[in-house]
Amino acid sequence: MDWRDEGILLWVRRHGESNVIVEALTAEHGRHSGLVRGGASKSQSALLQPGAQLSLEWNARLIEHLGTYKVDLIKSRAGSLLGNRDALAGLNAVSSLLVQFLPERDPNPDVYRITLDLVDAMAEDDPYWPLRYAHWELELLQALGFGLDLTSCASTGQREDLVFVSPRSGRAVCRAAGAPFADRMLPLPAFLLKQSLPPMGDIREALRLTGYFLKNWVCEAFDVPELPEPRARLLRLLERSELNGGRRARQR
Repeated sequence: MDWRDEGILLWVRRHGESNVIVEALTAEHGRHSGLVRGGASKSQSALLQPGAQLSLEWNARLIEHLGTYKVDLIKSRAGSLLGNRDALAGLNAVSSLLVQFLPERDPNPDVYRITLDLVDAMAEDDPYWPLRYAHWELELLQALGFGLDLTSCASTGQREDLVFVSPRSGRAVCRAAGAPFADRMLPLPAFLLKQSLPPMGDIREALRLTGYFLKNWVCEAFDVPELPEPRARLLRLLERSELNGGRRARQR
């Protein structure tokens, strides 16, 4: 069995003295692991950095085997990502959520596309990448089968003045219908409904929203007690308003 594809490197783990096991999010083969022979060498390890875009050739005797990768570099992001604490925190959050929850070897071209766009924005130090990240978590929920319905009010069906999300149904709720139960509702940041440049506080609120459903729906379904620590760390950076990109986005 063999195939060729491109992918984003999510993590690398040493295997023996000279080899490594890498996990990549591929365009056509989903999240997929493979052994890279000699991957621990100085020349190879310089290429095998998280966030790198790789050309991958996978080979195994049987489809269920781990298999081996031959890799070639398409685009390195190591210099910009590893030298930027905030962008690295974002990349680690992305990688940890994908490794934890995205089904292995299940093709999802849409997830690959939005992840590639997000990682590029992080590597380019786009000041609006936290905004992209919030939308990315919404898309991830959708891909995992836990998508939120933010199109209309769960109670009245109206499409205007949607300001809450029901924690039970994951559906939007309009102001009038949700007001009597506001203390039980989750705030719905307006930028998730229409394209806009939100203040940093709204991005934090969006991640609390997606985080609620990641923890209470996705973690429960996967029998995982907590969200991965890198995702929690990213939110802590945002909570303390320490994310440089977010501050720039707010100031512009």
